[in-house]
Amino acid sequence: MSKTEKPLSTLWGCELNESNKEESFKTDDTNHQHQLALRTMCLGHTAKDEFNIVELVTGEGNSSAKAVPIATLHAKSMPTVNLSGLDLHPPVTFRLKRGSGPVYVGAEHVALEEYSDEEEMDEEVEEEEEDIEESPVKVTKNGAGKRKKPEKGEDEKASDGENPPKKGKGRGRKAQAAKV
Repeated sequence: MSKTEKPLSTLWGCELNESNKEESFKTDDTNHQHQLALRTMCLGHTAKDEFNIVELVTGEGNSSAKAVPIATLHAKSMPTVNLSGLDLHPPVTFRLKRGSGPVYVGAEHVALEEYSDEEEMDEEVEEEEEDIEESPVKVTKNGAGKRKKPEKGEDEKASDGENPPKKGKGRGRKAQAAKV
């Protein structure tokens, strides 16, 4: 049986303000690999005219945890920041180090779920192979190829070993006329 990882994604977000200066993202699920893909961080419409500094703390909050400022927001000059491409592994904590907010953090929680379904994978491979097969080509007077749907009689001809003519680089009409 073949095992593959299928991503499951949900929206995750939090609000940091004077009464809630910290918010953590952690999971107790050890059966899946988890990731938090940050998207945006922005100030709310009631934010004061002050700097709001948000820092990221990685780890469980022990002495080895490091705090790194990831955004400095200001209502008049930078009310929002795009954090796409910043992917974190839990546990992580967002902390409003300075300012009163409200600061909104938007992210995508991605969990990789293992599943095994050999038949489904085989069917997908077969469908791709069928799409790749080439249909017969009809050659017109000017040499341009146009595809047409195969008819019942044509399927039998193709199975006898005869293939439609392959397109190649010819010598051209002038070279053929010189031979005649």
